Amino acid sequence: MADKSFDVVVIGGGPGGYVAAIRAAQLGMKVAVVEASHLGGICLNWGCIPTKALLRCSEMYHNMKHAEDFGLKIEGKVSFDLKKIVERSRGVSKQLSGGIGHLLKKNKVTVFDAYGKLLGKGKVALEKDGKKTDELSAKHIIVATGARARVLPGLEPDGKFVWSYKEAMIPEDMPKKLLVIGSGAIGIEFASFYNTFGVDVTVVELMDRVVPVEDEEVSAIVGKSLKKQGMKIITGAKVTKLDKNKEDVTAHIEGKDGKVTTEKFDRIISAVGIVGNVENIGLENTKIKLDRGHIKVDGYLKTDEPNVYAIGDVVSPPWLAHKASHEGIICVEKIAGLKNVHPMAIENIPACTYCHPQVASIGFTEAQCKEKGLKVKVGRFPFVGNGKAIAMGEAEGLIKTIFDAKTGELLGAHMVGAEVTELIQGFSIAKTLETTEEDLMHTVFPHPTLSEMMHESVLDAYDRAIHF
Repeated sequence: MADKSFDVVVIGGGPGGYVAAIRAAQLGMKVAVVEASHLGGICLNWGCIPTKALLRCSEMYHNMKHAEDFGLKIEGKVSFDLKKIVERSRGVSKQLSGGIGHLLKKNKVTVFDAYGKLLGKGKVALEKDGKKTDELSAKHIIVATGARARVLPGLEPDGKFVWSYKEAMIPEDMPKKLLVIGSGAIGIEFASFYNTFGVDVTVVELMDRVVPVEDEEVSAIVGKSLKKQGMKIITGAKVTKLDKNKEDVTAHIEGKDGKVTTEKFDRIISAVGIVGNVENIGLENTKIKLDRGHIKVDGYLKTDEPNVYAIGDVVSPPWLAHKASHEGIICVEKIAGLKNVHPMAIENIPACTYCHPQVASIGFTEAQCKEKGLKVKVGRFPFVGNGKAIAMGEAEGLIKTIFDAKTGELLGAHMVGAEVTELIQGFSIAKTLETTEEDLMHTVFPHPTLSEMMHESVLDAYDRAIHF
């Protein structure tokens, strides 16, 4: 460990940290990453990637059970091997985590297996097992320590009856009856996975609708679909208490009317948000300020401490891996003095939920536009009007677009249905390029594709839809 002086030291090797490190190295800087757990962070190891591997298995299982709808025949009963499903998911994560290590090495980024702690004045202490092992100096420091699951009093995960996302990803057996607390992306994805494999799933959501950050129309479609699939959805409610028994857990659920009912479950998944990892990283040695448990930064990710930046889940929402990565790029390019570095534009960040049906969105919802006093034109196109969707057997869904009535600016796009997590990128590019309705109308979309619905939704906003 002879060399301890760097241009940039990144604390945390998740999707924000490792991307920032690679970009800094590309720009000719001498870079180090301090990571104590696993490269790729929660996203790659215990979040985005392994859950998508699990959901892919559930999607295939769902399709196999409906093979006869497509004229296909499967001899015998369709079944699954849970152990192999979990092993595949973990294998996917392991493969990608190793790949990140290779990328960092390829870009000559030094990786320290330790916890990083800010000491002030460009110094970072390396710690292992609670003891200081060394010290690095850096011209610039990027804090990318991520976040952890929020734990509510009385609902603490115990690894047996009450699961965090980690236990939910590696079940030894399928529960018969499952309660999911929270219907954000994490909660609803787990609910979808377990429900597909035959688990009796109940979802309790504090807000008045599922996936509450999404546009109201999208939330309504998702809620209706989940109920149709057999889930029990309880909105405007909260779990106030858990009684753990020998073989199950009794949940006390308080409804909108204040009445409390009790119900027994084999397992419970708590998915009620996240908390930034701001403890024990040396913030007290700096001028860094917090806002509701997350580090305050400006549009270029600068903190109140000179030459110290913060990116990813440890800063403001939305807490998404691709936002963290992009923040890393902005931050590093600003450090390097590149021209035309744009500050983070939250409204241009797409969000995806991989339940069935999928959900994707970007920009403002219709309600948010009204709150801002904007006059809008709204277009809609249903999946049932699209040839490709019908051919795929995926005729459930909607694409909704929102435009500024005066300027034609695309203010938001909200989608629910098959493959919308892939389609949303088209609207992401449109927003980045500040595209108007005229540009989108003049764009030729290929046929037959699901993307044609994006075009039709734009046309509908101006009463020009062709196929519905």
